Amino acid sequence: MFEWRRDISRYQWRTLLAAQLGWLLDAMDVMMYSYALTQIKGEFHLSGAEAGALGALPLVTSVAGGVLFGWVSDRYGRTRAMVASICCFSALTALTATSTTVGMLALWRALTGIGIGGEWAAGSALVAESWPEEHRGKAIGLMQSAWAIGALLAALVAAVAMPVWGWRGLFAMGVLPALATLWIRSGVPEPPGWKRARQGVAGTAASLFRPPLRRSVLLMTALCCCILFGYWGLFTWLPTYLGTPVAAGGAGLSIVRSSGWIVPIQVGAFLGYVTFGFSADRFGRRPAFLFFVLATAALAPIYGLVGRSTTLLLVLGPLVGYFGHGYFSALGAMGAELFPPETRTTALGFCYNAGRAVAGLAPVTVGALADRCGVGVALAFTGLFFAAGAGVMTRVEQSRDC
Repeated sequence: MFEWRRDISRYQWRTLLAAQLGWLLDAMDVMMYSYALTQIKGEFHLSGAEAGALGALPLVTSVAGGVLFGWVSDRYGRTRAMVASICCFSALTALTATSTTVGMLALWRALTGIGIGGEWAAGSALVAESWPEEHRGKAIGLMQSAWAIGALLAALVAAVAMPVWGWRGLFAMGVLPALATLWIRSGVPEPPGWKRARQGVAGTAASLFRPPLRRSVLLMTALCCCILFGYWGLFTWLPTYLGTPVAAGGAGLSIVRSSGWIVPIQVGAFLGYVTFGFSADRFGRRPAFLFFVLATAALAPIYGLVGRSTTLLLVLGPLVGYFGHGYFSALGAMGAELFPPETRTTALGFCYNAGRAVAGLAPVTVGALADRCGVGVALAFTGLFFAAGAGVMTRVEQSRDC
C-alpha cells in the first residue's frame, strides 16, 4: 500500500512540506477573521452585512495577488514567490491589529488578500513540478489537507489569545508565520523543471487572454468560480444552519450541540483532501473530480432539507465534509498540467483567485435566499453550483486534450 513512498526523494518530501506549511498559514489567516468577527462587530458597531463585506475583501483582492505573485513565481522562482507572499500576508495581518477605524480595517484586510492570493499557486506549482506525474495527485492532496489543520490551529490560537489580548492580540500574532519562511527559503531549492524551462524569461498577464492560453484560462476560471461559489456558500452558512430553529428552516441545535456536529465534518474534510489524491492517481483526475463534485451536489440539498433529523445530520456530516473538500486537490495538479511553465503560476493564481473573488458573493447570496426560504433551502441551492462545476470540468479536460 505504501510502496509508492520509495519513489519519492527527500527533496520532494521537503517541497511538499514547504507547500503544506504555506497553505496551512493561509488557512490560519483566513479563519482568524471568522473567530474575531464578534468582537470586531461590537467594537466598530458593524451590521452583519458590513462585517461580511469586510470578510469578503481579501477574497476579492486575492485576484491581484494571484497575478502579481504568479508573475514573480514564473519570473524569479516558486520558492521565492511563496516566501514573499507569506511575508506579505503575515505582516499585513499583524498591521490589522493597529486599526482604529473601519476604513483602516478595510484597507489592511484588502491588502492582506494580495499576499494570500499568491501562496496557493506558487505552492501548487512547486509540488507539481517536483513530484513525479504518477504521484502528483497524492502530493497535491496532502498539500490541500493542510487547510483543515490550519483552520483547526486558528481555532486553538483564537481560544488562547482572544480571552487575554482580544482580537487585536490575535491579529498581532499573525506576524509569526513569517518565521517559517526562513526555513522555506534556506531548505527548499527551486524545482529543476522550473530551472530548465525558465532561464529568466516569464510570460505576461496579458498573454493569458490571447491564444493559445485564452480558452484554457477562461475554462479554468469558470471551473473555480462554480466550485468556490458553491463551497463558500455551503460551508459559510452550515454552522448557522445547524443552530437555526427548525421553524426557520434550520436544524434547531444549540450552539454547544452544533459544535459536536461540526467536528465530524472537519474530520471528513481532512480525509477527503488526503484520499482524493490517491483516487485521482489510481482512476484519473477527471473521474475522481466528477465523482466527488457530483456527490457534493447531491448531498448539499439532502443535508439542507433533513434538519428535523439530527441523527441523519450526524451521519451525513462526515460525507459532506469528505466530498465537499476533497475535489480541491484536483485543481492544483490539473492546472499545473494545463499551463506551460513560463505562465503556470500566473495563470493558476488568476484562475483560482478569480474564483475566490466571485465566491465573496456566495455568503451574501445564500444569506438573502435564507431570509426568504429558510437556511436549509439556501444550502440546497448551492448544489447547483457543484453540478455546474462538473459540467465545466468536462470542457476543461477537452481543452487539455487539444
